[in-house]
Amino acid sequence: MVAGIRGFLPCPTPDAWVAVALQREQESTLLIDHANCEKKAAATAMALMHRYTDNSMLLNKMSRLAREELRHFEQVIKMMAARDITYEPLSASRYAQGLHKGVRRQEPGRLIDTLIVGALIEARSCERFAKLAPELDRELGDFYFSLLKSEARHYADYLRLAQSLADKAHLADRIDYFRGLEAGLVESADTEFRFHSGPVATQH
Repeated sequence: MVAGIRGFLPCPTPDAWVAVALQREQESTLLIDHANCEKKAAATAMALMHRYTDNSMLLNKMSRLAREELRHFEQVIKMMAARDITYEPLSASRYAQGLHKGVRRQEPGRLIDTLIVGALIEARSCERFAKLAPELDRELGDFYFSLLKSEARHYADYLRLAQSLADKAHLADRIDYFRGLEAGLVESADTEFRFHSGPVATQH
């Protein structure tokens, strides 16, 4: 499951990112940003359902995905409450925005690209959960292990939807393009730690 996702991603998460993510003082940021990511994932799925009402395959897959992401959100905020972590506002990383900058504006390219971006985000989330889970405390580690199956399915759902809309050669070209963008975002330094950030250059 995770091996296939690693093959889809352009590069592994840098060890420097993992080292910061495992620092005790980053636990609040990790969980708050994780909660935000689950909300955004559900919102993205709902937005696709509103925009593409004539695509029954998309409607079914995104409906299930949105429900699962909101359930994950509930699980994260429950864990935050148990750890006395206040759900405070947190700025987003540049990751998702950086990927979406490459999305074409005209259909069907817009939808195809949006689905590829969704697949990459879900794949990266799954890969990072897998990296962190064995190193975290048992409760949080078990929770992150429990997310791997659904995150992998979400990645596969986005990819299958994209495959249903584009021929193999065209899709491969677009995936390669976004993999290049993703690698740059993941490997280049960030100034603030986030779940999808690059390695943190400076700690404040």
